[in-house]
Amino acid sequence: MLDFNKSADKLTVTLGGRIDSVNAPAIEAELVSLRDANKEGDLVFDAEKLEYISSAGLRVILRMRKTNPELKIINVSDEVYDIFEMTGFSEIIPVERAFKKMSVDGCVVIGRGAKGTVYRFNEDTAVKVYKNPDSLPDINRERELARRAFVLGVPTAISYAIVKVGESYGSVFELLKAKSFSELIAEDNSTLEKYAGLFTDLLKTIHGTTVKKDEMPDIKILIGKWLADCAQFLSDEENAKLRTMVDAVPDTDNMLHCDYHTNNVMLQNGETILIDMDTLSHGHPIFELANIHIAYVGFGEVDHAMVENFIGLPFELTEKFWNCFFRKYVGETDAAKLAAIEDKVKLLSYVRLLRHYSRRKDIENPEAVTAKCISLVKNQLAKVDSLTF
Repeated sequence: MLDFNKSADKLTVTLGGRIDSVNAPAIEAELVSLRDANKEGDLVFDAEKLEYISSAGLRVILRMRKTNPELKIINVSDEVYDIFEMTGFSEIIPVERAFKKMSVDGCVVIGRGAKGTVYRFNEDTAVKVYKNPDSLPDINRERELARRAFVLGVPTAISYAIVKVGESYGSVFELLKAKSFSELIAEDNSTLEKYAGLFTDLLKTIHGTTVKKDEMPDIKILIGKWLADCAQFLSDEENAKLRTMVDAVPDTDNMLHCDYHTNNVMLQNGETILIDMDTLSHGHPIFELANIHIAYVGFGEVDHAMVENFIGLPFELTEKFWNCFFRKYVGETDAAKLAAIEDKVKLLSYVRLLRHYSRRKDIENPEAVTAKCISLVKNQLAKVDSLTF
């Protein structure tokens, strides 16, 4: 009797032991009967317990695929995978290897992002655990983006393994005795200026790298979602002004990280390296600066604890870091000109802030917080007539 698990979009059938010429007909009959009784959703074969499969077993799977073209096989051991690969079977049907299991219980969090959390597994290793249990496409995409960035000269840690962490997947990196900039600044606040400089230098390397636009997402697509979600809180005139300014920002081919903060920048043996590459995009640097501003200042204008919990530093220190970094990045010494550029960045930062809080209902006094964010956007919008600099 085959074990199976049915969800709204998937029927997962567990294959075990040996499938050969002796039992293949009976297994096929049971698979057909099981599928006939559970016709909705994709069909997945979980081969974690499968020890061997003969050509007769492979033919059973091929016949099942004829009526289930979306069929895939997961959790395949190295021994069974070799059979699939040697016969060319893995070129016909998606076959996923079984992944080593890893626990992050008790591990220190060194970074959080929209899609996952980065843990320090031990002194030499970090693992990024994805929130989505069906995240393998995201992991493979991030590995490819990281590879492209590395080839283009951006110093980044490359994932060398994919693991299973509970019901989710993780990507493992080698970070030999590396520490994040947040950790280093927390250890010695007097180093803030030093690490702000290194932080700036790496970001300029990233932004100075041009990419093929079809290889990385266009950041303006994401910005368009910000504007659409915030439109309900602004007047038609304000929405039109904001949209016109965003549209006027040049569509450049600069590489952007889009999750750039001191938890994702590490010092390893004196070298600055970048981690967490799933948000790589292309576009104008002002959009990156807005994302950095919200991480160090924007969230703190609503709740200091948001910044402190995320970055791991007191708000007064993150604000100081932003000011130091921004001055170095822009390269402007005139206070009035620097403030004018920062106003442009703040506008986009506050738009994202409004979008974030307007979508959250799990905070205290959500109406009051949303009202404050609306006020920040409107006041900043009145100051700014262009986003270019």
